[in-house]
Amino acid sequence: MRKLASCFVPLLAGILLIPVMWNTAVASDEAIPRPGMVTMVDIGAKKCIPCKMMAPILEELEKKYQDKAAIVFVDVWENPDAGAKYGIKLIPTQIFYNAEGKEVLRHEGFFDKAAIVNELQKLGVE
Repeated sequence: MRKLASCFVPLLAGILLIPVMWNTAVASDEAIPRPGMVTMVDIGAKKCIPCKMMAPILEELEKKYQDKAAIVFVDVWENPDAGAKYGIKLIPTQIFYNAEGKEVLRHEGFFDKAAIVNELQKLGVE
């Protein structure tokens, strides 16, 4: 338990410093998945701690994969119908779609950058 606590405290300090800005947020009427494009949708809330931890990762990946893959954030508190639409049980949930729009992976909880990049590469995103 001591190791967990020592790792958790620095994470908490970092969480408090993370600005809550998602350029990836979408209007509820935008097409998800994006037609003809590999799409990763992160469904969460701006006040959820694991979601806050993922915010800078999503922003970085959105820039890195611009025009190669769609990285999208949907806030279920701002878009309450999204939970039912995507069958969400907990947040954050990440859903990966291939370029044909077929769901190929669903992950619940925090998902680190390396794991997201790995999944995008499996879908052919360079």
